[in-house]
Amino acid sequence: MKQRGSTSVSQPDAAGAPAMPGRRAGSRRRGTKRAKLRVGWREWAALPDLGIPAIKAKLDTGARTSALHVSHVRWHDVDGKDWVEFDAHPIQHDETVTHRCWARAVDRRWVTNPGGRREKRFVIKTRIEVGGRTWPIELSLTNRDDMGFRLLLGRGAMQRRVVLDPNLSYHTGRRKESPTPAAVTAGRAPHKRRRRSDEEE
Repeated sequence: MKQRGSTSVSQPDAAGAPAMPGRRAGSRRRGTKRAKLRVGWREWAALPDLGIPAIKAKLDTGARTSALHVSHVRWHDVDGKDWVEFDAHPIQHDETVTHRCWARAVDRRWVTNPGGRREKRFVIKTRIEVGGRTWPIELSLTNRDDMGFRLLLGRGAMQRRVVLDPNLSYHTGRRKESPTPAAVTAGRAPHKRRRRSDEEE
């Protein structure tokens, strides 16, 4: 069992597994429409691809882009593809629990933070789980030390998925923040020759 201050690592497969033909087990039949998930202004979430089983999220329709609090972001060019390596800190007011993560960067875009300052952020695509449902979202990587929540879900991540009731709080259930969260290993980090790398603190 990890002790407080340890680092867990989540490393996606560089190549990625090919999609299997046919309908996936448990998927809904065509023509059926699933009701949207009802959520409050704050909810417990998980980021399984990054090895984070529990993180508090603020849901904000006033923000377009979702954001995750990270540090030590490193960009890598792996065979012409953009990858980022970073440290995620899922527990509020606690930097001692760290998840070392790898993810494919899908973009690097300008985002205006709550203070009105524009900054250029790496954007990754990953899965989020809220209330027993899982779907893909885009996450920008930034330092949210001054913010109350380590994860912000903007309207881009909620469209066609949830109905937000600002009068509700933790409507999908409460979880316990663990100082020793289990790591989810999603494969291996890119191990081929890296032509260039960059780092931003």
